[in-house]
Amino acid sequence: MTVEDVRDVPASWEVLESTERFRARVIAVRTDKVRMPGDEVADRDYVVHPGSVAVVALDEHGRVLLLRQYRHPARRLLWELPAGIRDVRGEPLVDCAARELAEEAGYRAKTWHTLIDVYTTPGASDERIRVFLARDVEAIPDEENGFVRRHEEVDMPVVWVPLADAVGRVLSGMIHNAPAVAGILAAYAASPDGFTTLRPADAEEA
Repeated sequence: MTVEDVRDVPASWEVLESTERFRARVIAVRTDKVRMPGDEVADRDYVVHPGSVAVVALDEHGRVLLLRQYRHPARRLLWELPAGIRDVRGEPLVDCAARELAEEAGYRAKTWHTLIDVYTTPGASDERIRVFLARDVEAIPDEENGFVRRHEEVDMPVVWVPLADAVGRVLSGMIHNAPAVAGILAAYAASPDGFTTLRPADAEEA
């Protein structure tokens, strides 16, 4: 193979049997019996997830919006990007992202691009996250934003961090959230040419 071959492609090995072990409000857990190379069969357990979106929002000063949220499985308060589950069937992903930016952070943006697509834990879950870059942002007046925060979202402070500073915090182990890490580094990598090489907001997921 050559460098030109380095791209992820769809593939599906034969599934001989699939069993749902658990189903909750958002996720399910499934075991597939998969035919492996050499005609061996192995069980693969994984979480079935509807997918998510996240937003790297940059202001005119080159600062990225981060918010802090309690994550119970990790037992940590994590600094993250505005993000959410793809929970409206048929909704364009960029609309889902815009809704999350409005609800979680109280901002809207005029300019949107697709930044990156990420499988969070492909050995254990089929969850994929599309991370958008949002620019030309402005605060939404309180009277226009009727979202009511509940549970972990009640105490969720928002700060604007210079992008280079956010990169430093990622590399020094101060920021751990996967889409935040990936989105911050991707935005920094895409910034030298003014983000001109990014895909459009409605780019198809490969």
